[in-house]
Amino acid sequence: MGIFKKISFGLKKTRDTMAVAIDDALSDFDEVNDELFDAVEEILVMADVGVNTAGEIISRVRTLAKKRHYKTPAEVRNLIQEVIEEMLSSDDDTLKLETKPSIILVIGVNGAGKTTTIGKMAALFKSQGKKVIVGAADTFRAAAIEQLEVWTQRAEVDIVKHKEGADPAAVVFDTINAGKSRNDDIIICDTAGRLHNKKNLMDELAKIYKVIDRELPDADREILLVLDATTGQNAVNQAKEFGEVADITGIVLTKLDGTARGGVVLSIKNDLGIPVKFIGVGEQMDDLQPFNAKAFAMGLFGTVPEDYEEDEVPNSTIEETEETVEAEALTEAEEETTDKAETVDIADDTSDNEKLEAEDVSLNEDIENEETEELEESADEEETAQEEKTLSKRELKKLEKEEKKKEKQRLKEEKKAEKENKKNKKK
Repeated sequence: MGIFKKISFGLKKTRDTMAVAIDDALSDFDEVNDELFDAVEEILVMADVGVNTAGEIISRVRTLAKKRHYKTPAEVRNLIQEVIEEMLSSDDDTLKLETKPSIILVIGVNGAGKTTTIGKMAALFKSQGKKVIVGAADTFRAAAIEQLEVWTQRAEVDIVKHKEGADPAAVVFDTINAGKSRNDDIIICDTAGRLHNKKNLMDELAKIYKVIDRELPDADREILLVLDATTGQNAVNQAKEFGEVADITGIVLTKLDGTARGGVVLSIKNDLGIPVKFIGVGEQMDDLQPFNAKAFAMGLFGTVPEDYEEDEVPNSTIEETEETVEAEALTEAEEETTDKAETVDIADDTSDNEKLEAEDVSLNEDIENEETEELEESADEEETAQEEKTLSKRELKKLEKEEKKKEKQRLKEEKKAEKENKKNKKK
């Protein structure tokens, strides 16, 4: 598949939104007037082209339409495409990597597609006959090193890595030395993009620049910022913030195939003055394409001039065979199985821990029950002893009463006997 076809396919969602809306708007007019230009400008703004850029496009279109005496909406449509292509064209939209080795630093926030971009770039350069080495200098993001290692294996290029949390500048230093010793053509270094703390990012990049200046003072250097096209104007804001801490030489705009916000390319190029050097138009290894202004403008409007002969993607560019696809599917399946196995292990460990905790709780409950029973038994014994004491007191009192009764009875009988004796003596 040629460059135009790939870019055109990747811009389908943007084309279906922006170009179709422009066509619908133009069809409502029979002549070229201010209302027509206002309607098109509004559509451009809605397509994330940006207010300033949309205004500049329409201003140029107005001027050229008047100069060329255009009278029909169809002529204006072609003029819009022409102005967009002219706006995107630049002499510095290609990488300058003439020295050996040359170095590329890649920055960008998590989730923008930085790791994927590095893997695809490495594959592209390798397909062009270049020797490539990758440095995993994003040592702060969890799993960043492992993910990059997977992509370098797919691209079949070398990687230099340290453990998680290592000094990024040290990784860059080792990667440069490895690249020089192996006579590599291109060194690609992944770096962290922590916008939430600009000072840390600035300090980190300063250390990396210092290493490069010392180890590769005369080497060509590119600093590429990876942006997610699906974020629209937020990508422009990210570029502005990164521009405050890094000398960005180019933009890599990813995920264009998954969004209708492809117009953000115009805003980045026109508002920020930063050239777009790569665009991502798919998930395959060769879907990272060098930016081509003419192909982009044609893809945006779905037009192909008869005299245009597009450059084919080099034959050496990785074209995934059935074996590669099957191998990647197998790898993904294995990774998924591993993830599931790890999940099961974690679940089992959790289950075992819960069982142990349950057993501990049960044991504690048994101990508590035994202690309670002992206390109850002790209480019963005390109660029984108390009852026995109470019973003994009662019995003693009873016996005392009986004794007193008997004593009274005895005294009574004695008195009676004395009376009888006295009577008998009188007789």
